[in-house]
Amino acid sequence: MRAPCPVLFRRRSKAVRWSLLVSLAATTGLAACAAGPDAKTPASPFHGGYNSADLLATRSTTGEAVALDHWWTGFHDATLDALVQEALAQNLDIAAAGARVDQARAAARAAGAQLAPVGGANATAANQRQSLLSPTGQAFSRFPGYQRSGDLYDLNAGATWEIDLFGQLRRNAEAARADAAAAEAGRVGARLTVAAETADAYIQIRGLQLRLARLSERVENAALVEQLTEEKFRAGVASDSDRQQARAQAAQARSIIPLFDVALEAQLNRLDVLLGQTAGTTRKRLTRPVAIPAPPRIDPGDGPADLLRRRPDLVAAERRLVAENARIGAAIADYWPKVTLSGLLGFESTQGGKLLTGPAQLAAGQAGASWRLFDFGRVDAEVKAARGRRAEALANWRQAALRAGAEVEDATVSLVRREQQAAALARALTAARTAESAAGDSAAAGAASRIELSQARTQRLLAEDAALDAQTEAARSAVALCRALGGGWKA
Repeated sequence: MRAPCPVLFRRRSKAVRWSLLVSLAATTGLAACAAGPDAKTPASPFHGGYNSADLLATRSTTGEAVALDHWWTGFHDATLDALVQEALAQNLDIAAAGARVDQARAAARAAGAQLAPVGGANATAANQRQSLLSPTGQAFSRFPGYQRSGDLYDLNAGATWEIDLFGQLRRNAEAARADAAAAEAGRVGARLTVAAETADAYIQIRGLQLRLARLSERVENAALVEQLTEEKFRAGVASDSDRQQARAQAAQARSIIPLFDVALEAQLNRLDVLLGQTAGTTRKRLTRPVAIPAPPRIDPGDGPADLLRRRPDLVAAERRLVAENARIGAAIADYWPKVTLSGLLGFESTQGGKLLTGPAQLAAGQAGASWRLFDFGRVDAEVKAARGRRAEALANWRQAALRAGAEVEDATVSLVRREQQAAALARALTAARTAESAAGDSAAAGAASRIELSQARTQRLLAEDAALDAQTEAARSAVALCRALGGGWKA
């Protein structure tokens, strides 16, 4: 319930303007504080550095660490660089995030504008013919000089100003600015996500292409083993079990190709969507298989505390916390009265020719206050709800921070261990190549059969496939680590 207590005065002198100015100055002097708690930076949930920092230091990379602001360039792949730049320019998720930023900024400007007076101007020209049968017409038509028809001209300008005595409007503006900052951080987060997703799709495409090439060679080799085993079976020097086993291995090798084709198609289509294009657009650009880009050296920074300043999702969560904190003050301000000042200057006349003359001048000023005096139960509920939303925002911020730290730890361990796996598989591949070469020499000398050579080749192809898979996953882990560290924008 609102308890209005207006004070109205209407004069035809300059005293009106002076009284308004004095009232505004006095009220502005009182409006020196805002209700509610001021925003404070929440305590960091992190203590010390990364647990995996020593493990990351064991990587055998050379050169300077890649700059996280444009981490994708550290892979030294021109195609990857071009794709990421295209995705950042064309991705529709980024476009939608940018539109949300525009909306939030407009809302912030609107909230800030409420602190200023609202003015307007009005001009009217009216002609009225009074009904003689109406109560007014019947009462006044008997008087001498009564005119049934008349004109009225009005020209005025006025302004209304809600004095932010207890800071409710300022708290609302603070919350709107924080929401706009959160939206901007969300846009940056969308760019980080798109860059990481683009790099991840590209790396998987390159890995699948190379593995498909090895798989095709493996299918040809398995078919040769099947043919040779069939010939030996017919010659009576191989059992039916050997023949069936060769057939099974050949069929198994052929069955894997469709799975790889499906995975490759999915990644190509994923890349097209990230680029804001229809499926199949990028396929021609990536027809020729090339090497999987090697992970760069990555500097995780001073520790998890850096994430609070660099990760855009954490910045957004912290800004949302600030916004909810400000809304507590806006709710608390409803415990106190609201003061409004308004003024009007203009001219009013029944004769158009005398509208802009001294006798037609009018001026009005008004000071009013409204107070939810008997509604404190509802105000209490609104304040408690605002405090609850702030507590939720704080919990969300802490949860996001802890999750971010865990993502860095996971990506670091994955990168180091995958690289270690790739190094071990590289040694296994060297041994398999040596064994294949020795089998070839033995076959040429007649000391080994062609089947034994084909089997050695199969082992080499399996080792190559495993090595390519490990290289792919290591590169993907590097992308995940850059993403987890908040790379892609300046803190």
